Amino acid sequence: MLEGAVETLLERQKLVVEGAGAAGVAAVLAAPQRFGGRRVGIVITGGNMDARLLASILMRGLVREGRLVRLRCELPDVAGALSRLSGVIGKHAGNIVEVHHQRLFHDTSVKRAELDVVIETQNRRHVDTIIDALVAAGFPTRLLVTTADSDG
Repeated sequence: MLEGAVETLLERQKLVVEGAGAAGVAAVLAAPQRFGGRRVGIVITGGNMDARLLASILMRGLVREGRLVRLRCELPDVAGALSRLSGVIGKHAGNIVEVHHQRLFHDTSVKRAELDVVIETQNRRHVDTIIDALVAAGFPTRLLVTTADSDG
């Protein structure tokens, strides 16, 4: 909850606050019904946040929101297949951040390859649109669930 509060304060209010300083916001986010219909004041303190920790919190927030996802795609192991696959993602406004092209260590046919691709998207609906487009283009694709996805 503290991580979510830090992320919320940064994303919505543009405030950099350490975990302890965001505890009041975390309490409200954890039990909004408890505070409904009331005027609530929250003291927000402490901007002593390590840059790497802040970056990690922000990236994990993008994953939770479906704005940064990892897809596993299957493609024929032929010239131009990777280019066509990335073209489908680009045509649907996905931004490729990272690619891992795997031919040897997964349980796939010798004539096929698997591609793990991390992409920036607009939201979860946009992810579904990209997956549908990839499948329609002949690239079986699935969303790889992360720990952050299964947390909530």
